[in-house]
Amino acid sequence: MIASSQTAATQAGVEILKKGGSAVDAAIATNAVLSLTEPYMCGPGGDLFAFVWDPSARELVGLNASGRSALGVSYSAMREQLGAAITTMPGRGANAVTVPGAVDGWCALHERYGRLPFEEVFAPVVELAERGVPIGARTAQAWYEASEGVINDPLSAPFSEAFRHIYLPDGRAPTAGEIFRNPDLGGTFAAIGRGGRGAFYGQDHASRLLECVHDAGGQLDGADLLNAHCDWVTPLSTAYRGYDVFELPPNGQGMSVLQMLNILEAYPLQEFGPMSADYWHTLIESKKLVFEDRARYYADPSFSDVPIAELTGKPYAEHRRRLIDSAKAGADYTHGDVAVPGSDTTYLCTADSDGMMVSLIQSIFAPFGSGLVPAGSGYALQCRGAGFSLDSDHPNCYAPGKRPFHTIIPAFVMQGGEPWLSFGVMGADMQPQGQVEVLVNMIDFGMDPQAAGDALRMRHFGGSQPNGAHLDGLGIVQFERDFPPDLIIELQRRGHKMQEIDDWINGFVGGYQAIQLDAETGVYCGASEPRLDGCALGY
Repeated sequence: MIASSQTAATQAGVEILKKGGSAVDAAIATNAVLSLTEPYMCGPGGDLFAFVWDPSARELVGLNASGRSALGVSYSAMREQLGAAITTMPGRGANAVTVPGAVDGWCALHERYGRLPFEEVFAPVVELAERGVPIGARTAQAWYEASEGVINDPLSAPFSEAFRHIYLPDGRAPTAGEIFRNPDLGGTFAAIGRGGRGAFYGQDHASRLLECVHDAGGQLDGADLLNAHCDWVTPLSTAYRGYDVFELPPNGQGMSVLQMLNILEAYPLQEFGPMSADYWHTLIESKKLVFEDRARYYADPSFSDVPIAELTGKPYAEHRRRLIDSAKAGADYTHGDVAVPGSDTTYLCTADSDGMMVSLIQSIFAPFGSGLVPAGSGYALQCRGAGFSLDSDHPNCYAPGKRPFHTIIPAFVMQGGEPWLSFGVMGADMQPQGQVEVLVNMIDFGMDPQAAGDALRMRHFGGSQPNGAHLDGLGIVQFERDFPPDLIIELQRRGHKMQEIDDWINGFVGGYQAIQLDAETGVYCGASEPRLDGCALGY
């Protein structure tokens, strides 16, 4: 079974499974084709996080393949380069570029769990990049909006010649149904298939990548690229109504899902029902509380002692839960008092006949990332450096050789020691909110995986941010238009600022994919986001 946000990518994953590839081989192939069909969301220039359920070892393992800032650029040098008037890291341009970790992640996953030759895993994307793929309707709209952002941004526009050449053929974004080709990207993947990580982080390709960054004013060097960019990590988990929900530890935001579930566990959500003001009010308030902790404590654990056990503990959730007023929206929450020692993305999941399951998320952060495209590469470099804070006292403050705060979070759920659900939700800050909404839909409201993704969603914006920005504490709750009017009126009465979504891009409520396993029958059930252009396929 394969589930992704692009039909061609899902088909590529199925093709790899049919050739005898593992779920990991299929995940890598699917991700590679997504780099072609959704280049504003992902690609070799980004980072990657993943779960793998290994049925032979009966073990759930986590992978953090996120790159770091330049070793040669100190905090003071970065502050001097940005200027005193700048209070947050730039969203595009060379200063936002961190080393891409995705290629290292693909190589590590394949080395440990791959069955087919690496070159064969990338064969589908190499062929499709040369032959071309049709662009879906939602994809075309997002592509246009994303490209406008790059060519109109003063940080990326002066360096957009290579970007325009690749992504704006005939001077414009591809339209729905149009065939898009990117042979440069096919060449990049062919080289990685033949030469592994060395073909990407060294040799001629590394020279072109560094030249691109240096021409735009950045300071990555060859040593930054050659360092390892991935680590096998121990997943975090919490118990929720008989299920064990797993997330990866920081520098990502997966912990926020566990914190939200711990708060919600005490409420009778099933009795509230999916269209009740009590449910949505409680969900929104729990999100606000948890995101204040996220803004204060989440950071690269190699640089800061993140209080993981305390934040994900049930006693802490009980303490935070007391702050929620069931009749009134909170506007002035702050982070909890925890003792500390001393947002664009694509998600996919795969499963094979041996029971291996993969939950994988990969991103270049903003639409088309930094907007910088190395010559002849066919992909854009990420802008994850925008996730750093410039507050020198903040755990997530910029430092050389450091991983920034990350929004991308794959998820995995076990029941009774058996794998139950591989899933994820795209969309920056929407990811933890969307994951919790999906889990509540399935566990509390009894929906199947597809119904859980089809269900109406809300998204809250506001509060403190990990990069040091401070938004309105009450914030805004965006909602899809088919919610009952009386529900929206009641939430407004409780003090929430409600805003109906009239544009799916600017009001993006996440892109969901899932594969559920019935442990008794061994049957997979796949689900795919109806708001995007993908599908789930099995055979």
